[in-house]
Parts: sequence; C-alpha cells; structure tokens
Amino acid sequence: MQYVTSLSAAALIIAGALSAQAAERQLPDPTTPAYCQAVQEIMANTRQQADVTVFDNMDEYRASKPEPDPLKIFQVVTYDDKRPVMVSCKVKAADHLRAVYGDNAAGEQEICASVTRITQAQAVHELAQEYPEAAAQRARDFIIDENEPYLAGQSYLGEFELSYTDADGRVHIQSPGLQTDWDNWLIWLFPNRVRGQSYCHLATVPYMKALATGAIEPGTVMITTDDARTTPPN
Repeated sequence: MQYVTSLSAAALIIAGALSAQAAERQLPDPTTPAYCQAVQEIMANTRQQADVTVFDNMDEYRASKPEPDPLKIFQVVTYDDKRPVMVSCKVKAADHLRAVYGDNAAGEQEICASVTRITQAQAVHELAQEYPEAAAQRARDFIIDENEPYLAGQSYLGEFELSYTDADGRVHIQSPGLQTDWDNWLIWLFPNRVRGQSYCHLATVPYMKALATGAIEPGTVMITTDDARTTPPN
C-alpha cells in the first residue's frame, strides 16, 4: 500500500486548484486584442465589450487614456526576440463602468495579480502536457506578488523587474499597475480623463513557461520607453 505524505498531498491540492482555474478561464493569445478584452472582464468582473487598440510603440501607449462610453481600452506587447513576455493593458475601473452602464455592469474590482494567477495556472496546465513534471512544479512554486497599484502614471511607467529571485531562491512574478477609482474622493480633483482607470503590466504564459523550463532566467527588466521592444523581429 502506498501512502502520500502531507507535503505531497498539499502539492496535489495546489496542482488541482491551478488546473481547475486554468480550465475555468483561458487567457487569449497575448498578441491579440482579445487579451486586454479578457483583462477588462477579469479586472472589473464585467461582460462589457470594448474597442481595443493594440499599439506597436510605447509612445502612443503612454499617451493613451481609456474611455468609458463607448468603452475604449489600450494594449501594447513587449517581446524578448519573438517571445511575447509582457502585455500592458489600460482598462476601465469597475466603479466607472457601473457609473456609466448601471450597477449590474461590473462587479468587484480585482488587482493585477488576479490576472497573473490565471496566467500561472494556464502555464502550469500547459507545462504539464508538454514537459516533465518538474517544469510544471517550478511554475506552481512561483510566488505572485500582490503589487500595490500606483496612483501616478509616471510610477506605472517606471522600470521594474518582471520576475526576480528572493533570498531563499524562490521566483517571484510582479504585475505592477495603476488604479484611480472613479468614486475615490482622494482623486476627485483630478481631471475626469485620469479617473476610473485600471492599468496592468502582465507576464504572459509563454514567459512563465520559459522561466519554468530555464529558457529565461529570472530578473527580466521591463521598460516603457521608446526603445522597448514592442514588435517581434521579422
């Protein structure tokens, strides 16, 4: 008779939870407009459909501001060679969607890490199908940081590490963002065009899989300046 240790049992529970999460929600191809549409739906718990603009340069992305009616959101992809490693999305906050479309238009506001956890689950699911179990386990062990969202666009557009290794050797995934809730009295004096916004920088499934298989080392530094690689090589 075989017995499963408590550690193995815990690992099986986590694996099952991640597989169930991946099965429940699959993120689209990160290079398509459907990706930030999915991010809008997840972040605001909404089914509101948006007009998604995908930029091929950071200059236009930096200057963009989502609009509520009609709903317009924005996206840019950062590449490492031909691999899309990060998607940056600018979507509308849940409370602004409710203010424009009614109380049932959106639910609870999520943070960027909510999308990153779905990404992790999807990466684990795909790795389990394509690689030895060790690769999937490495992805399961990634720690998803719950980055506190910024209020200032300048901070959101700052340089940061998409992943890093802590003092104990554990790999962390970051997903910094910006949140300016429409109903937040602290920013009522801000111009309307910068209120009710929700921005995220999000690691992709291909990036997490590359980390787990050793194709990429942790510590990828992301930039949002004009020299960011926002198109794949020909």
